[in-house]
Amino acid sequence: MREPLPVDMFDELCPSSLTPIRFGDKWAGLVIRCLEHGPRRFSELRVPLRRVTPKVLTQSLRSLERDGLIKRTVYAEGTPHVEYELTPLGRSLLGPMAVARAWAEQHWEELVEARESYDGATRLGHTG
Repeated sequence: MREPLPVDMFDELCPSSLTPIRFGDKWAGLVIRCLEHGPRRFSELRVPLRRVTPKVLTQSLRSLERDGLIKRTVYAEGTPHVEYELTPLGRSLLGPMAVARAWAEQHWEELVEARESYDGATRLGHTG
């Protein structure tokens, strides 16, 4: 039995959500992180990615599969199910993603402050 993904893996204060570097679509980097320690079912991915609608998660998974970053395997025996796992190409992104995540952690205060400042100015209609 594999360890379940934590429900708060990507909480509001997760450095992954502040990283300005995008790997694929908005959710692709988080999906890749969920698959870092092995294959997962769609329902397992939904736990930490609860803010993503099932439709958008499906689109993200298809996009990652199309790009060769994940592999989708259908199991027909026993209880039929589908699992997603990183390909070697997808696994090669883990290093660069760790660097981007570390950068976001290092610059956390600046990133939050910049976003809050921008959002405040936008609400007041003071955008450049």
